[in-house]
Amino acid sequence: MSERLLPNGFCWCGCGREVGLGKFFAAGHDKTAEAAFLALHHGGTVAQMLHAHGYGPDDKKSVTKAAVDAGLWQECPRGCGYRGARESINKHVDRHHKGE
Repeated sequence: MSERLLPNGFCWCGCGREVGLGKFFAAGHDKTAEAAFLALHHGGTVAQMLHAHGYGPDDKKSVTKAAVDAGLWQECPRGCGYRGARESINKHVDRHHKGE
């Protein structure tokens, strides 16, 4: 299990901006921090990050399959291959499988 993180009232991207109660980032700054992390550690690409952790394009190394196998994500119940968080699956089914 991951360490439980607690917000401290300041943006975690390092900009020094104060943020609201229970927040880690100022609006949009999570993406700024993510991009900086990728640039520093993975050549600025998600593909390099996935590769560094043993993931790749085939199903044996699929990061989305690993998330499903870990019980964190689900597969589309209609069998189309879509994977995502429960809320994402619900939206996907409503959008792409309505009336089936």
